[in-house]
Amino acid sequence: MAFIDEIKIHAEAGQGGNGVVRWHRQKFEPKGGPAGGDAGRGGNFYVKAVRDVHILLKYKAKKDFIAGRGEDGGSKSLHGKNGEDLILELPVGSIITNLITDEKWQLASEGETILLLKGGYGGYGNEHFKSSVNTTPQESNIGGAGEKADFKIELELFADVGFIGLPNAGKSSLLNALTNADAKVGDYPFTTLDPNLGDFFGFIVADIPGVIEGASEGKGLGVKFLRHIKRTKMLAHLVSFENLSKGSTGMMKSYKEIRKELAKYDKMLGLNEDGLSNKEEIIVLTKADVVDDPKIIAKKTADFKKISKNVFVLSLYDDKMVKKFNDALVKILTKK
Repeated sequence: MAFIDEIKIHAEAGQGGNGVVRWHRQKFEPKGGPAGGDAGRGGNFYVKAVRDVHILLKYKAKKDFIAGRGEDGGSKSLHGKNGEDLILELPVGSIITNLITDEKWQLASEGETILLLKGGYGGYGNEHFKSSVNTTPQESNIGGAGEKADFKIELELFADVGFIGLPNAGKSSLLNALTNADAKVGDYPFTTLDPNLGDFFGFIVADIPGVIEGASEGKGLGVKFLRHIKRTKMLAHLVSFENLSKGSTGMMKSYKEIRKELAKYDKMLGLNEDGLSNKEEIIVLTKADVVDDPKIIAKKTADFKKISKNVFVLSLYDDKMVKKFNDALVKILTKK
């Protein structure tokens, strides 16, 4: 399924209905007083947070959203119905920007609803203008226009665990092994161009697109992957044993590349204790099957344990290793 994390839309609240000029027409009272009812207001435009990260795909083709028009006033002093409100469902984590005013809103929790545009007022019927000096008013109002604006909607994922690491570190493969995500896997960099999500015993796991040195300045996939891990609760940093080909420090260098980009992004946004580089992190040393000497695996594991107490060695071809990591991750997440 395609993943959409950014769209632009045009939205309008409803037009208010028109007031009317009407008169009482009853038997024995052919020239009764004013009886034109007021009109209904136009519908409002709302956004509502739902737990469906793929819902933006529904709006890929439809770009215009207009709330209902208010009903005109009626005879016999009848008030017109209000226009139907339009509630646009968006994923939890969406940031909505009014492109005209630059005002921003965030949908942080499921069910949260925000009023973005107000419907136009309903016009007054002639009964509204009746007074002691104006017993036969001919006036009525037309309805007011609803507010309108263009909006940019960006999704920042809320995930319990975000898999990060250089391209081809095995993030998508691990996601597939732990969940039913069915993420695309390939032997070339940037197979994952958008985050893939999986359900891990009720926890959301996200495979964040790969990054290269300089991503915080826009290289590779740029800040796109950084935007998504900003709201991820915990990071699983994957480092492949294939990086041993870069020399004795290749794996640690690869790890530090990613850490450097996280720190740069934090600095760019002015983030401190809530920054990406301060998130809880576990380290997963992947593709252990490419190493023949167990002493090398033990040495690299010991090196990374100086950084984190949670270091795991993994080969997706070894079911026992996958099961061990699966169980460990469950324990870590359920303790939170």
